[in-house]
Amino acid sequence: MRFALSPEQLDFGTSVRKLLDAGRTPTAVRAWAAGDPRPGRTLIRQLAGAGVLGLAVEESNGGIGADPIDLVVAFLEIGRAAAPGPLVETAAAIPALLQALPDTALAARWLPGFADGAALGTMAFASPDGTVALDADTAEVVLIADGDQLCTAHRTGLVRSVDPARRLFTVASDEVVATGEQVSVAIAVAFDAGALAAAAQLLGAGRALLDAATGYAKQRKQFGKPIGEFQAVKQKLADVLIGLDLAEPLLLRAALTMAEPTRGRDVSAAVVACGDAAYQAARAALQVHGAIGYTAEYDLSLWLTKVTALRSAWGSPDLHRSRIARALRDEAVRDRGLRGAV
Repeated sequence: MRFALSPEQLDFGTSVRKLLDAGRTPTAVRAWAAGDPRPGRTLIRQLAGAGVLGLAVEESNGGIGADPIDLVVAFLEIGRAAAPGPLVETAAAIPALLQALPDTALAARWLPGFADGAALGTMAFASPDGTVALDADTAEVVLIADGDQLCTAHRTGLVRSVDPARRLFTVASDEVVATGEQVSVAIAVAFDAGALAAAAQLLGAGRALLDAATGYAKQRKQFGKPIGEFQAVKQKLADVLIGLDLAEPLLLRAALTMAEPTRGRDVSAAVVACGDAAYQAARAALQVHGAIGYTAEYDLSLWLTKVTALRSAWGSPDLHRSRIARALRDEAVRDRGLRGAV
C-alpha cells in the first residue's frame, strides 16, 4: 500500500492551493462569518470549476468519480486555506450518502448541482440533544439522517459556534425521502466520508499554522535576535512538524481503505491523529505569536478557531478512540476464533 501522493496528485493539490490563494480566502471567510456568503460562494464556484466539488460524484451524476485519495488532496488545501462553507457535506458526505442508496433518484436530483457549484448541501445526524447542521441558512439542500430514515429539513434557530465562519443552525425534519435498512448503511458510509474529509481539513490547517508560526518566528525578535533561533522555539516547532508528518500516512491509509472492512477503524485513526496534530500546531502557533495571536483581526485566528471546531465536528476524539478500540477488540476475537478452528 502506497502512503505517498503521486506527481499528478501533488500537481492537483498545487493548482487548488493557487486557486484558493488567488481567491482572497481570508476576506471570504470573514464575510461568511458576518452573514454575507457572496465572496464565499464565488470561491466555491471556482473550486467547482476546478473539479473539486465533483470528485466524489460519479460521472453518471455529473461528477468526476475520482478516488477518495483525490478528495483528500483537495481537502488538505481547503483546510490549509480555511475556506468557508459546507464543503465537507457538499463534496464528500452527501455524495457518499446518496450514491450508497439503492434508489438513484435523489443522487440524480441533487448531485449535478453540487458538482458544478450551483448548489450547496448540508446534513445533520439526529440527536435528542438537538439536531444541528452547518450553514443551513446558505445550503439549498438540508438533510437529516435519523437511524434508517433520511429527511429533508429546514432551519429553526442559530447556534453559537467557536468558529464564527462555521454557522450552525438547529434544524427540523420536513419530508422523509428515503427509509429502510439500506439507508442506515448509507448513513454510516456518509459519516466516514465526512470524517475523512474533516481529517484532511485538520491536517491542512495544521500545516498552515506551522507555516505561520515558522514565518513569524523568523521575524519576531527578542534580545536582539529572531525568536526562531532559540532552542525552545525550534524544538516546539519541530514537534509540531513530526506530529503532522506522522498523521499524514494514517490519513492516506484511510483514503485507500474506504472500500475495505477496516474503513471505520482507519478513518477514526486518521481523525484522531490529524486532530491531535492540528491542535498541537494551533497551541504552538498561538504561543509563538504571543498576544497578537489572540486578536480576531489577525488572520491566525481563522485557523485557530477552525481547528477547535473541526476536532469534534464529525465525532469527538473520544468517540473515534472508542471506535478504534472496538475494532481492534473485534479483530482480536476473530483472530482467536480462527486459530481455535485450525
